[in-house]
Amino acid sequence: MIDPPGQRTRPLLRTALGDVLRRIRLRQGRTLAEVARRARVSLPYLSELERGRKEASSEILAAICEALQVELPDVLAEVRREMLGIRFQAHGPSDAVCLLAA
Repeated sequence: MIDPPGQRTRPLLRTALGDVLRRIRLRQGRTLAEVARRARVSLPYLSELERGRKEASSEILAAICEALQVELPDVLAEVRREMLGIRFQAHGPSDAVCLLAA
């Protein structure tokens, strides 16, 4: 089901991914500049990724994960939990059963 224009209730992947990357970075007490430098991406680009305004290629995502010293599957698992949690809040527990069965 597609959300009507202007009424998005489902999170975008890029938004959830950005939130997770930011949380990981902040948990580590690292700056945007430090992670951007280690991942060899520009600071503005990393900032846009964290804010969910840009989509990361698999190569860029791998470089960021390496800079953060985290495994990509762990990041994706956290993104999945984030997206499911938001969906449960937005639509209620009945959707949880459908999602878990899928």
